[in-house]
Amino acid sequence: MIKLAPSILSSDFARLGRELDILSKAGADYVHLDVMDGHFVPNITIGPPVIRSLRPQCGLVFDVHLMISRPMDFIDSFALAGADIITFHLESASDTREVRDIITKIKSAGKKVGIALRPGTDIQCAYEFVQYVDMVLIMSVNPGFGGQEFIAASLDKARRLRQYLDSLGLNADIEMDGGINLANVREVLNAGVNVVVVGSAIFDRGDICAATSEYLKIFEERK
Repeated sequence: MIKLAPSILSSDFARLGRELDILSKAGADYVHLDVMDGHFVPNITIGPPVIRSLRPQCGLVFDVHLMISRPMDFIDSFALAGADIITFHLESASDTREVRDIITKIKSAGKKVGIALRPGTDIQCAYEFVQYVDMVLIMSVNPGFGGQEFIAASLDKARRLRQYLDSLGLNADIEMDGGINLANVREVLNAGVNVVVVGSAIFDRGDICAATSEYLKIFEERK
């Protein structure tokens, strides 16, 4: 099943609760929450208090993307705040053991697990972990800021990952984030992605509901 995950990085934070309500009524599946610490990426965004305040008023799946240097230290905080999926970057871990420890901690908190890769990280780095996770997030821009141009080489990474998952009979989701819009979303889906993160292409349109509906219509074509 294809899912739409609008990213609040491009939203109007002064109207965030209202905009999440619009997304929910428009039929979005997830809301993508980018957490940045100013160390792992050169930007600072939100933390557990914001997620905690949004949780009671939004029934969408909270897809929390940790772009932080020490994810292990914050798993419990984001789990308690209301995250449904917690995704961390392989590059933030020092070695394979730490990756597995983070995966275990997220599962122990009762949450779904995602692993993320920057554009410069080979997709094969995810292969040894895919059987233990629910989702793999392929970044199609360099993480840190919204509104960047889509990196086309990300499509090949998604195709290779989908082939690998299929060869093992695994059902992990493939998520893609960065620079996705109406002009390239069909290519993204054709590459095997089934969780699509869209930020500025929804929130900068002016009519969030109409923009969301356009993506969902495309997704409906794939059924």
